[in-house]
Amino acid sequence: AHTELTSTCLPKKLAEYKCDTNEAICLKLVRFAEEVNDESMTFHPEYSHQLYGDDEVAFGYKGLQIQLYYSAGNLITLFKVKYSARVTENFDCVEPDDVEGKIREIIPAGFSCSTDDFISLLEKEANFKPFGTLLHTYNVHNVEAGEDFTYQIHKVDVSCPGFRDYHERLQTFLMWFVETASFIDVDDDRWDFFLVFEKYNNDGETLFATVGYMTVYNYYVYPDKTRPRVSQMLILPPFQGEGHGAQLLEAVHRFYCNLPKVQDITAEDPSENYVKLRDYVLVKLCQTLPSFSTDKLPLSFSDDMATEAREKLKINKKHARRVYEILRLRVTDMSVETKARDYRLEVKKRLFAPTKKNQRELTKMMKCLRPEELASHISQMDTALQQEELEKSYQEVLAEYRRVIERLAQA
Repeated sequence: AHTELTSTCLPKKLAEYKCDTNEAICLKLVRFAEEVNDESMTFHPEYSHQLYGDDEVAFGYKGLQIQLYYSAGNLITLFKVKYSARVTENFDCVEPDDVEGKIREIIPAGFSCSTDDFISLLEKEANFKPFGTLLHTYNVHNVEAGEDFTYQIHKVDVSCPGFRDYHERLQTFLMWFVETASFIDVDDDRWDFFLVFEKYNNDGETLFATVGYMTVYNYYVYPDKTRPRVSQMLILPPFQGEGHGAQLLEAVHRFYCNLPKVQDITAEDPSENYVKLRDYVLVKLCQTLPSFSTDKLPLSFSDDMATEAREKLKINKKHARRVYEILRLRVTDMSVETKARDYRLEVKKRLFAPTKKNQRELTKMMKCLRPEELASHISQMDTALQQEELEKSYQEVLAEYRRVIERLAQA
């Protein structure tokens, strides 16, 4: 009877000891001591699967709270784990997960476990100054405060005193906000770092808060060029939606534009959000180029456009083509059927190119496949289906482009 009782109650009992790690992890960027206990400033990860598995669940605790609080500028860290109850030996053979050990794997040594120590370290924030060279300063109007806030973008390399330790603390945020995040080897001197800081005042003192950053790797291109590739980019959640990503990407493009040895700029495995951002920034940069002038846009994508975008703005041909399509859409009256059709055909021609490649491969296959194998390949490439897929892709692209045009209109 005893075993029966245990087996029916146990799963239910154990379920109470499961916590969603995205909710349990509490992140905070702290400027002033009183903010340590201010719940409204807490934000949570979008992802925690890299540490806690695909289910993003920690077992063994009730009311689990994993606090990771950072000083706003230098990112000095407070790390504490709290819970209201933990599984005990009464449960046969059930061990609680080592939630603390998982965090210790990714946060560098030197963190505080005591709130008092952390608060005393906050006083040193006034000594924190941004690393590297100032590239760009801009203002953003803050509606709540009713005033403009000032931001600075800095270019940094790893030899900067104190930067290596600071970067180790900064990159921990990637784990929570980039789905496929991995840490980089900063000892490789081909990395460039770009950081965004907010400049603010407190009691007559000027302080700086970390807003976000980007890492770029300089690939070698034969014989004497480099191709910078954007690897990681993160604007910290309290600052998202304020236009910092666009400012950062534009500043980075402008920085590389001045380097003759740079061929063009690419990105590693870009997310959907990054592509949206890049579309906006590149269109904004290209719209003033002579080859992209309104009278040239209806005449199709030209070599002049590709060359000018590459030479003046380090934009590669594939991205320049996308910029052209967005700018052409902006000047096309889509209510006029002939203009709409010309535009649609121009975009579909590009979308269809990969499919044409499939056709060439099919011709090759015809020479070496048995009839029954060929039949199965051909059925996969049914023309009506292709048309439907093409139309669907076109409509998706159109919606993306319209969002970019809308954002440009608001800028």
